Amino acid sequence: MTTERWDGLVQPPPGVVLHDSGTTDVSVLYSAPRVPYPDEIPMEELLGRNVLLTRVDLVLNWARKSATWPLMFGLACCAMEMIASTTARYDIARFGMEAFRPSARQADLIIVSGTVTWKMAAPIRRIYDQIPEPKWVISMGSCANAGGPYFNSYSVVPGVNMIIPVDVYVPGCPPRPDALLYGILMLHKKMMKQGIVRRERIDSGAAYQVQDWSDPARKATV
Repeated sequence: MTTERWDGLVQPPPGVVLHDSGTTDVSVLYSAPRVPYPDEIPMEELLGRNVLLTRVDLVLNWARKSATWPLMFGLACCAMEMIASTTARYDIARFGMEAFRPSARQADLIIVSGTVTWKMAAPIRRIYDQIPEPKWVISMGSCANAGGPYFNSYSVVPGVNMIIPVDVYVPGCPPRPDALLYGILMLHKKMMKQGIVRRERIDSGAAYQVQDWSDPARKATV
């Protein structure tokens, strides 16, 4: 179907009434300023409206931080505060993070929320290895940060950073949900500084073998 240009206006098809008054007067039907056709706009103006110049790093990092999927993973009482961050009062969905994934292969972020025991060291490391790159880790609470009140216990790891590398530490026992949200904002700033080249991570858990973590002799050397 073709349209006829007439004095800068478009003639409606015969028999079509487009106005409440029933009129077919083109000046009434098209009283508002018309939108110019694309071929009537200068090329410089078209490029200014439709072309955006930026860096690939900025676009990718913006997309990553705006849709970071945490792992559905919790260890102790800090996990209750992590769950509370998804409620309407705190609304973690504002950051595109409401989709807690049940599979490590679908997640970008692991929030270690709670006491890390040596019995859980091997599963935590295994889950971390299953998360595809790029991935991030938040240590939530004093127990995950440094062992908490169980620092000298024979069964508690004195800091999850001995097993997996940590990007952001959230202090508190337990930290409130808004403290976790602040840690997420700090993680977003870190994400925006990342390059598209694979980042170098200090793998603090590389010195430990999974099958050796349950060895009392290995724990005694930590």
